[in-house]
Amino acid sequence: MQKEIVRRSPVPYYLAGLCWLVYSLIFPFYRLTDMLVAAILSCAVFFLGGMVFKPSREIVEVEESFGATGNAQADEMIARGQGLLKDIREVNNRINHPELSAKISALEDTCRQMFGEVRRRPEKAAMIRRALDYYLPVVLKMLNSYDNMEGQAVQGGTVKTAMGKIEGVMDTVLQAFRNQLDSLYKDEALDISTDITVLQGMLTQEGLIDGEINPEKQGMGQRPT
Repeated sequence: MQKEIVRRSPVPYYLAGLCWLVYSLIFPFYRLTDMLVAAILSCAVFFLGGMVFKPSREIVEVEESFGATGNAQADEMIARGQGLLKDIREVNNRINHPELSAKISALEDTCRQMFGEVRRRPEKAAMIRRALDYYLPVVLKMLNSYDNMEGQAVQGGTVKTAMGKIEGVMDTVLQAFRNQLDSLYKDEALDISTDITVLQGMLTQEGLIDGEINPEKQGMGQRPT
């Protein structure tokens, strides 16, 4: 997960302090008026220094924290998944291939959504076991191999072919994980569809809808005359 950090320059503070020091060396500093003038000058210097030495903004990767669910199996899987994502992120930071790197980042986001859903519904933990036991470790192994091959000074035909296969298979991997995420919501989607069907049946039975809501029935939505 990415987070923007704003780093403020300390220079304006140094300049404001220096202003106080210089003023005290030149003018007497025991009168209230001198203190007020020094304060105004230091504030002005601080403001101008802030305009010159503007804050820097940096995008950093931070590990998303998932609270305990109370379900030992779910908590263990989420913790293990976070560890794998951390290793994948480290490899991704070293890979010098923007398109592949973007796919890896999308895979990370998909996995975080999966872990978030398991945290919300711990009973779904078993549904992602295969992904954690096999799929993600294999993906990490492939990316480590890609990183090693990318760092070779001389890349022969075999190396380039292997790297191309890894680049190509990431589309399949990403789609598979998106399908896995989608499957986590199947039961919930089925419940929603059932609720909608029941609701529509009840509304039809009561004569409140006939293909669409009838505003003339039961005094619903009547316009004033």
